[in-house]
Amino acid sequence: MTRTGRPAGPATETTTVVLTAALQLLLAEGAAALTPQRLHTVTGVSRSTIYRHWPTPHDVLAALIDVAPLGPAERTGDLAHDLHAEVDLLCNRLRDRPVAALLQALTAAAEAELRHRYVGDLLAPFHDVLRAAGVATAQREDAVAAIVSPLLVDALLLDRPTARTRAHRTVDELATRLARA
Repeated sequence: MTRTGRPAGPATETTTVVLTAALQLLLAEGAAALTPQRLHTVTGVSRSTIYRHWPTPHDVLAALIDVAPLGPAERTGDLAHDLHAEVDLLCNRLRDRPVAALLQALTAAAEAELRHRYVGDLLAPFHDVLRAAGVATAQREDAVAAIVSPLLVDALLLDRPTARTRAHRTVDELATRLARA
């Protein structure tokens, strides 16, 4: 039985228009610009639609995080190879996509919960590779931090290209250490 009324969510086209504009506003003006009124002005999407689906800047940032993830690199089962592939994917995302800008905006907007969620999404593929290799939780946490933390510091705090070569050296050292254990 079909019910009349409002759909559960916005149409795909509307979501694309609003979130594309939101990302552009975020990059140009920061999270404070992500108000429903401002999104309406920029996109022409009705205020009621924007208020219904993204009533606060927090909701807009959460929606941007939902559409941000890329899938993990293709897995081979070889620990070093798979970690190298994830390093390359993360470095490319930090270089080519507004990953760093989104993280900076989440920090500036004091959105700790969303920042943790987004960073968790960035770290998850590394955890998955190490978990599949049977690496214990404590070792896995340390390994992911050793590989990824310098990349995020480069991109977020130092505003410089990620040190991909350093991350690959870290992966090689880690893989060698784990192979001996």
